[in-house]
Amino acid sequence: MKIRSVKGTADILPGHQAAWRAVVDAAATALGRAGAGRIDTPIIEYAELFERSVGESSDIVVQKELYTFEDRGGRELALRPEFTAGVLRSFIEHGMFTLPTPVKLWTHGPLFRAENVQRGRYRQFHQINFEIVGLDTPLADAEAVQLMWATLSGSGLRGHGIKLGSVGDPEDRAAYNQYLRDELTPRAADLTPVSQERLRLNPMRLLDAKDRGDIEIIAELQRPLDRLGTAARDHFEQVRGYLEAWGVPYEVDPGIVRGLDYYRRTAFEAHYQGIGAQSALGGGGRYDGLLAQLGGHDLPGVGWALGIERIIDALEQEAANDAASQIAESPTPSSLFLVPLDDEAVADAAALAHTLRAHGKVEYAYQRRNAGKGLKDADRSGASHAALRGPDERRANTWQLKDLGSGDQREVGVQDLVDLLKAGSHGVMA
Repeated sequence: MKIRSVKGTADILPGHQAAWRAVVDAAATALGRAGAGRIDTPIIEYAELFERSVGESSDIVVQKELYTFEDRGGRELALRPEFTAGVLRSFIEHGMFTLPTPVKLWTHGPLFRAENVQRGRYRQFHQINFEIVGLDTPLADAEAVQLMWATLSGSGLRGHGIKLGSVGDPEDRAAYNQYLRDELTPRAADLTPVSQERLRLNPMRLLDAKDRGDIEIIAELQRPLDRLGTAARDHFEQVRGYLEAWGVPYEVDPGIVRGLDYYRRTAFEAHYQGIGAQSALGGGGRYDGLLAQLGGHDLPGVGWALGIERIIDALEQEAANDAASQIAESPTPSSLFLVPLDDEAVADAAALAHTLRAHGKVEYAYQRRNAGKGLKDADRSGASHAALRGPDERRANTWQLKDLGSGDQREVGVQDLVDLLKAGSHGVMA
């Protein structure tokens, strides 16, 4: 029987590795320059950590997306479905409350949810995560949004947008939930089972409904931003003021809600419309009270997460739809494939490859090849150039260099090959 990968998971193939590194490197640059320290937390945590943090009305709980299992010691464990709970658990466990405020932390890696698999939704997926702990000011919220924007921009993406809203203070949320219960309870039978459960547990989560019938039922209702209290409204307007002063583009979304129950006040999302219905690249918001709920000091916090697969999907769409995109404009470095035409040239090719790799990508055939098969191997390797050597070239201490794009060919010395690799995409045939 042929064994395949688990549905909803994907291999990261060699051809995608450069894009993954570019996205993670963009985060490391943007967040590191803002003073964030890298943290790595375990993939496996106690299930109680996530059950206490995400809230009973979150999709993780309502739709049973949490992967849990009992180990041989009888402990109830879970694969992490999101980063914030684990990062805050580490914050508490290692006494980070003693560090200068604010504490900024970032991480990236795999997460796991029993999702209904579709484009943009996987059972194993990868995120970049950022947290600011210890500040309750609108300035911290604005900086979090700006750093999300900077991370996406640094990855090369240009067509992304920020949606900004507020879910209010706890009393605002309670009042809004009561408003929704009053309006929707008479029509509860018309809602999907998932939305009926949300109406019972946390009606605000109905605004994140995906079913067309549910969306039509709630379309005319007021949104959280319409019913904010004075303090939450003032906080929101100050966040907007900072973003406008810094030139961070955004649009106000009165109905924005997040999929986890711990958010308060500011909520935001990054979107790229070119990747279809699942256009959200990530999101975040303020979560004051969560640290205390997990057993730590009562410190405020704000953070976000971006989906790496979704960012790469957006980058690929942008490159495909716009020939002038940053990906298309990036120079393609020259690479070389050495083709030995006889047995003695095999050792020459191997030795030269190890020397030339100090300057760029170099591969070679491990056994002699005729010219036709050697050039075919070179083309399949993705090299931009092939260099061939047989008895005549050995006597002259040269190589026959062929541009696999243009077909031009000339006799060169080793220094010419070094210059080709150093010149990158500009190392054209003379």
